[in-house]
Amino acid sequence: MDVVSDAISAVRIGRPSSQRVRVTGSWCARLAPYDGAGFHVVLEGRCWLLPDGGEPVELGPGDAVLLPHGTGHVIADGPADAARLARAVPFEQWRAGAGSRAGRREPSAADDGAAVEMLCGKYRLDRSHVHPLLAELPPLLHLPNRTDSADPTSLTGLGAGADPGLRSAIALLGHEVDERLPGSGVALPSLLDLLLVYMIRSWTSEHAAPGGRIAAPGSRAGAAGTWPAALGDPVTAAALRALHTDPAAPWTVERLAAEAGVSRPTLARRFTALVGRPPMAYLAWWRLTRAAALLRDTPDPLAAVARRVGYSTPYALSHAFRREFGTTPGQYRAGPAAATTG
Repeated sequence: MDVVSDAISAVRIGRPSSQRVRVTGSWCARLAPYDGAGFHVVLEGRCWLLPDGGEPVELGPGDAVLLPHGTGHVIADGPADAARLARAVPFEQWRAGAGSRAGRREPSAADDGAAVEMLCGKYRLDRSHVHPLLAELPPLLHLPNRTDSADPTSLTGLGAGADPGLRSAIALLGHEVDERLPGSGVALPSLLDLLLVYMIRSWTSEHAAPGGRIAAPGSRAGAAGTWPAALGDPVTAAALRALHTDPAAPWTVERLAAEAGVSRPTLARRFTALVGRPPMAYLAWWRLTRAAALLRDTPDPLAAVARRVGYSTPYALSHAFRREFGTTPGQYRAGPAAATTG
């Protein structure tokens, strides 16, 4: 497994949900803050997204936007002042057709064809042990369907048009929701998972230091966070890849340095600078995070979980797990996080 895949797998619960919305006229809907990640993909027309505490963003056909921390926001037919934002209809009520013009989802001649169609949805995430890669994501990732951005230094202007994979995923999503072909019950959630991966990948690629160099303080990569630079640095990336491929292996700094093709001091210096903790400290944290995900998502006995993450006995895992999470593996498995899976 690679770091991005593992970071998502460790916190994702169940399958993403999505709703296809088609609306015309004047409309304004609010989505409350959410313990997960929200997304919108515009399939037709134009609209505006106004995040709580952030700058409004205009969205056009083919644009995708991710709110990785579940930031509350409003979507509307145009820019909105404070008075209009205060009157925004709750999203579910708006979509169900409550109110006057808010619920119209079919175009009419009076609307001059200005229909907006979008896919709105959520990824359910367990934030009790979120990977720092995801924690570093900005409140809003806007991936416009063009190669330029109004603000080339903005964290939001990633440019979906420059990423053929993301562009293809959005095109496939549009086709799937239009056609409703046999098998769409499997295809649509899988495409939504793919959309999440591509959006995070675009962000990490955009903000990694050029040429694999460690980002200097105050640089664009440094401003976005250390993890894009970590994944762009060949030494740190090789070490991370090794740890995530086989977290149960008897890793040492020496063995990890040999895997990365550098000296022990070089690995320790570069890894710690970019990841924020030394290699063995990161491995210990990742083993416990992986154990938590296995306890949540599988019926495997504790002994099997311990072996899979590199602990020699269930007792050793239990001791470390309680120190990290403040609860025992059994209590964690039986708790609210386990109850919300599915």
